Formats: sequence, structure tokens, C-alpha cells
Amino acid sequence: MKKSWTLIWQLLVSAIVFSASPFAWSETPEEKGLAIAIAADERDSGFETITADMVMILRNRQGQESTRYIRTRTLEVEGDGDKTLSIFDRPADVKHTAVLTYSHGLEPDDQWLYLPALKRVKRINSRNKSGPFVGSEFAFEDLGSQEVEKYSYKYLRDEACGEWDCYVVERYPEYEYSGYTRQIAWIDKAEYRPVKIEFYDRKDALLKTLTYSGYQEYIDYYWRPDEMFMENHQTGKTTTLKWSNYKFKTEVAERDFNPNALPRLR
Repeated sequence: MKKSWTLIWQLLVSAIVFSASPFAWSETPEEKGLAIAIAADERDSGFETITADMVMILRNRQGQESTRYIRTRTLEVEGDGDKTLSIFDRPADVKHTAVLTYSHGLEPDDQWLYLPALKRVKRINSRNKSGPFVGSEFAFEDLGSQEVEKYSYKYLRDEACGEWDCYVVERYPEYEYSGYTRQIAWIDKAEYRPVKIEFYDRKDALLKTLTYSGYQEYIDYYWRPDEMFMENHQTGKTTTLKWSNYKFKTEVAERDFNPNALPRLR
């Protein structure tokens, strides 16, 4: 998620976000919202690669559960969005399913899905990214790295969020075919960790809420949650992602982040 921001722009961001003097800068809510987004992005840059294991728990309105086990790999790309690879291990009916995402800014993300039952790689059309990811409450567009350029922003207020103090920022998708009119994000002031995000559908009704918990710090810098919980308020369904075995700056095979490689990944 590294961006080619100029030194002047970075200094401007620092002046807006970190200044202790209320008279140091009189920014608009839009300028402050953008500054917070840039600061959060810069705070999470430089990891190079990440690998992790994830358990996905799907619950319907009646409380019935199904569970999937997934391995993930992320490759940071200079000057563009990250490349993310997810490989399903269990249960048997989804084993070896793989999803590859190339995130971008205003350009549509590139995304491919390998379905072992069909033995073919399917490119996901940008118009379809508001649809559910393998039956979960996460949409395909939720999975790519959240590049700053994908949204416009508006700072709303400061607010307590559990044990932390948060910025509350509204963001509006700038890319075509999004399933959302807007999102409201709670970002903690200390480390710029997302705490909660509300998603509003195309009718501007609250669709779902994503909450993060169990944050841990890795290699003395990067923060990641142990759990992400997505609740769909309109269907009553939920999806929980439980993360473990985070590893940063590890060697990954760049050739695996190629659509043609998806059928051979194990």
C-alpha cells in the first residue's frame, strides 16, 4: 500500500493530524478526513509480505454454523494496491478453491476465482464485486486492500470506542459499481487501527457492521486483530473471521500471485 506521496504532502498531513495547537491549521472536515485516511495508510505500509491462517465461521439467522479454513498471503506492491491470495483447505467441498485479488486505486480491482470442481479460473467482473464472497457476509470488494484513492472522506467527530479514543470518518466510494453509498469508520487515534465500520447499501440503509477485536502487535510495529465480526442487519446472518499465525516480511513466491498459478496451489 505504499503511495508516492510527496514530502510536502506528508508534511501537510502531519500538520493536520498531529498538531497540538488548535490554531496551527484550520482544515475542513473533508481535508481532515483525508488526512486521517492517509496517516492510517502510511502507518500500515512497509510490511512487504504477510502470511496468516484464518477460520471463517458462517451463521444464518437460525444460528446454524458452517466453518471454512483458509490460508492467506499478501504481497505489498510499490505504487499500487496489494496482491492478496486466499487458499481454502477445508471442508472438502471447497478444498483448493483460491481467490486472487490485485487491489488498485480508482481503477477496478483485478480478481480471479479458481473453482476446483470446474477446474478453471474465473475472472470476477467488476460489476459483481458487491456480491458475497463464498457465501459469507463479506463482499468481494471488502477483500482488497483499502487504497486511499478508492474513497472521498469527511471527518465527523471524535468519540470513545471501548478502551480507545477514535476518529469517526465517513467515506464515500469513488469507484464504479460499489455496493455501498457510504461507510462510517471508527479509527483509533493512537495507532490508526480500524475498530468498527458501518456499511450503507445503495438505498442508504444500514446494511452491515464490521467490528475488530483482539488486536496484537507484530514485529514491534504492525497491529492485526485476532477476530473480525461482520453482521448483516438486513438478513440476520453473520460471518466471523478468526486469525492466527501472522508472519511479516517472510519469503513468499511472487509467481504464486499469478492467475495461471491458481490451479496448482496447495
